[in-house]
Amino acid sequence: MTAEWWRGSVTYQVYPRSFQDDDGDGIGDLQGITRRLPYIADLGVDAVWLSPVFTSPMADMGYDVSDYRDIDPVFGTLADFDALVARAHELGLKVIIDQVISHSSDQHPLFRSSRKDRGGPHADWYVWADPRHDGTPPNNWLAIFGGGAWTWDARRHQYYFHNFLASQPDFNFHNPDVQQFHLDNMRFWLERGVDGFRLDTVNYYFHDRLLRDDAADYRVKRKPDNNPYDMQFHLFSKSQPENPAFLGRIRALTDSFPDRMTVGEVGDNHRSIELMGEYTTGGRLHQAYSFEMLGPQFTPEHFRSKISEFFEIAPDGWPCWAFSNHDVMRHVSRWMGYADTPETLAKLAAALLLSMQGSICLYQGEELGQTDTVLSFEELTDPAGINFWPEEKGRDGCRTPMVWEAQAPHAGFSTADRTWLPVKEPQAAQAADRQRDGSVLAFYRQMLALRRASDDLRLGATEFLAAPDPILAFRRGGGTTCVFNLSRDSVRFDGPASGEIRIAQAATLDGDGLALGPNGFAILA
Repeated sequence: MTAEWWRGSVTYQVYPRSFQDDDGDGIGDLQGITRRLPYIADLGVDAVWLSPVFTSPMADMGYDVSDYRDIDPVFGTLADFDALVARAHELGLKVIIDQVISHSSDQHPLFRSSRKDRGGPHADWYVWADPRHDGTPPNNWLAIFGGGAWTWDARRHQYYFHNFLASQPDFNFHNPDVQQFHLDNMRFWLERGVDGFRLDTVNYYFHDRLLRDDAADYRVKRKPDNNPYDMQFHLFSKSQPENPAFLGRIRALTDSFPDRMTVGEVGDNHRSIELMGEYTTGGRLHQAYSFEMLGPQFTPEHFRSKISEFFEIAPDGWPCWAFSNHDVMRHVSRWMGYADTPETLAKLAAALLLSMQGSICLYQGEELGQTDTVLSFEELTDPAGINFWPEEKGRDGCRTPMVWEAQAPHAGFSTADRTWLPVKEPQAAQAADRQRDGSVLAFYRQMLALRRASDDLRLGATEFLAAPDPILAFRRGGGTTCVFNLSRDSVRFDGPASGEIRIAQAATLDGDGLALGPNGFAILA
């Protein structure tokens, strides 16, 4: 791999609680991940991303950190982490870890110190504000998990700001000491051998110093959103102009170590692509992770417009695309309305995603064609699901354990009597040991091998080809043509389809064009 190994790379996301439980407590752990690393390496990916494993009270499943330099006992120890990194490197895998620095747990010693009084050493390490004269919060900012984004603290007689749960107070990044604290923590992990960081909520670091109200969403809506947070245009509670300079400091730190990488998660309902471009140019992040393809849209225009928009805004920037992750419904469930069968949809999605210009992130289990798990309210652990039930079911459905052996207890994930989320029969049916020749897993391996062997697919520019809906067609680099039928109907592509078919589903060369069956596709070179 070169110093820019990340450019065009494929990363496999591991959700540690749900990957492999080796100590029998029903929750995944680092030793279990280490044991399964050969499976990840055999897929043909370049890197593994671990969702948070740091010390945490787990109010938001590790995205509420109480110690940035240690491993939570539920996952193991620092020695277990070091062993995982060493084994991954033996297998040729890079290791990327989450950095959740926009906020901490309210159990973090720094927040405990900050809330004691207004004159202490950490008084302004978090975002505090006086009430209005009528006792209400200082502005109208909302929290993503429901309710207002301000919580009253009787010790300081002030409100503190939290974009997420009240137990996840936001750091004050206007304080230079806060910035240095997080840079020092990142250095700690770089010196331990990690190859990069996935920066959680990277556009949430700074808030508006003047605490101005966020605006109403300018898009006309017939009824309120399920989550009131989506009814605002978040002009001041996040995505502030001070953010890029701090991202430059993160980039300078990682560049001081060889072959390291940063990827920032950009979450914004209004200007996500714009921010992705801004954050990956001018010596800032190496790449930005997009939510633009994690929604319900499954049309040629949607995919075409997002890729085109990014490279028009930031020709020197670099995106990271994904179809599934730990925060959204799995894409096979999300897009079934466009599918002939779940298996044909899973293969179509794999071919499409792994043909895109940019870097790619796969979420554990999608290579099995995994679907969302249907859970009862009593089985939920996710605060978002609990708060917005039943209109929104939350994120637990995509977080249920990885399935390894269909007939084993909990599909081989754990020997415990009970696991933190259940393994149900529809998920166990997709277990890795049932995936034979022609399976979704076999297809992912073939498609990943094709991408790795092709300079066009990893690094080539994209030229979109004229094609009627529901066909998406583009050329990558100097000579690879990719054509996809995003529907359950048979269609014909009459555009340029020269070369040999390298990989395909329900596709036949027919004169100067392609005949495509339901969810058919072909990659030609």
